[in-house]
Amino acid sequence: MTETGLKTACHEWHVEQDGRMVDFAGWEMPIQYTTIVLEHEAVRQRAGLFDVAHMGRLWFSGDDAEAFLSHVLTLNASKLEVGQVKYGFVLNEQGGILDDVLLYRLANQFMLVVNASNREKIVNWLHQHQTGYTVTIEDKTTEQFMCALQGPRAIDILQPHTPADLSQLGYYQLIETTLFDKPVLLSRTGYTGEDGYEVILPSDEGLFLWKALMEAGSEFGITAAGLGCRDTLRLEAAMPLYGHELNEEIDPITAGLRFGVHLKGTNFIGHDVLVKRTESPRTVKRVGLQLEGRRIAREGALLFLGEEQVGEVTSGTFSPTLQESIGMGYLRADLAETGQRLEVDVRGKRQPAQVVPLPFYKRAQ
Repeated sequence: MTETGLKTACHEWHVEQDGRMVDFAGWEMPIQYTTIVLEHEAVRQRAGLFDVAHMGRLWFSGDDAEAFLSHVLTLNASKLEVGQVKYGFVLNEQGGILDDVLLYRLANQFMLVVNASNREKIVNWLHQHQTGYTVTIEDKTTEQFMCALQGPRAIDILQPHTPADLSQLGYYQLIETTLFDKPVLLSRTGYTGEDGYEVILPSDEGLFLWKALMEAGSEFGITAAGLGCRDTLRLEAAMPLYGHELNEEIDPITAGLRFGVHLKGTNFIGHDVLVKRTESPRTVKRVGLQLEGRRIAREGALLFLGEEQVGEVTSGTFSPTLQESIGMGYLRADLAETGQRLEVDVRGKRQPAQVVPLPFYKRAQ
């Protein structure tokens, strides 16, 4: 039975700041505080702070933790070094994506961050496949708080308040350190296309951390950011979203996410299906779309070449950064070349569009 009415440690703060609260996977989360565009621009230009405590945090320990994770994930857990974070997938037997996840390796345990909407499904799936493995699985989602500080000024905000040299922390790496004298797990990860960090600590310290970051970031123009701009930011960066670009009918190869799959020396659930998929030409490809005008093609909008339906939009928005209507979708592979002209059915009217390279936006290094 799905939990409802869940609240993060900062719920009251969000309400006090006039955050527009919505139900998201059973959690009451802020969709925006001011406008999506203002919050989006703050992240691209300065820094935005996101409450992402709704994301699932599952911990694994025991003699067989490594072997178990290599069985249920598309990753070879033994290849991860302590302090490394890796993107991967939980698949069903048919190779369909149950969730896209981040695996963190610590000294004596692993942590898996899963999508909030899939947490209960993934916990059940892991327990179903636990037989024969000496592994302890702990769901610490409600015990811990997690926030994401994203944007070009993120390092300037954090560095004076931690003994760690953040310039030495590489992308998709993590450290155990202190922040504002509180023990934290700090990773250089995010879901916005910007440089940034995600911080995890006990839930009862969550509000303290949030307020401390907002105060420390005030001189750098920090903005509290909601889930609304998180979606526009990730779409500009062409990051897939579960339930849109990813689902149980789509495999990672078809989705163009081969980098999240270790096929050599592994035998994870769905492995053989993916091997066959890599040996066969793809019938559809995930592509970027640029529409003429300002109308937005939402999820499910159909793509046409003449009168022939050739694909479907999975996500769309008006890009605040690029000032144009963009989208991602799956298109017949033989048409998935940059510059291909198409039409999108936007609420019953055809809108000209063309295939463009992904990502739409890439930050300057």
